[in-house]
Amino acid sequence: MTSNRPYLIRAINEWLLDNQLTPQLLVDAEAPGVDVPHKYIQDGKIVLNIGPNAVEGLRVSNEEVTFLARFSGVSQLISLPVKAVLAIYARENGRGMLFSEDDEPEPDEPGPKPDTRPALKVVK
Repeated sequence: MTSNRPYLIRAINEWLLDNQLTPQLLVDAEAPGVDVPHKYIQDGKIVLNIGPNAVEGLRVSNEEVTFLARFSGVSQLISLPVKAVLAIYARENGRGMLFSEDDEPEPDEPGPKPDTRPALKVVK
């Protein structure tokens, strides 16, 4: 089963934008595959404004989040795995969603399937 995290990120981002709020991502900047400006990392995390006025070409796929953003006037490509996103919330009021590490689905166990035949009895 695939992770629901990218679907929730996309849905909450749309919900925040529909309510004229500024979506922000809280990201684990030390997670593998995270490419963000190190100057803005605090305590191993970074907050990224992903509002349409702040970024260009926002793309949230099932594996990664990518967009162009300006830091101190310099445009940079930001790329991070979806599993590095710890939260998406509104800057104005904090409404949104916090993700935990155990949100990731367990891999399907290979092996024999349990007997799924119904156990019916004749009742007289």
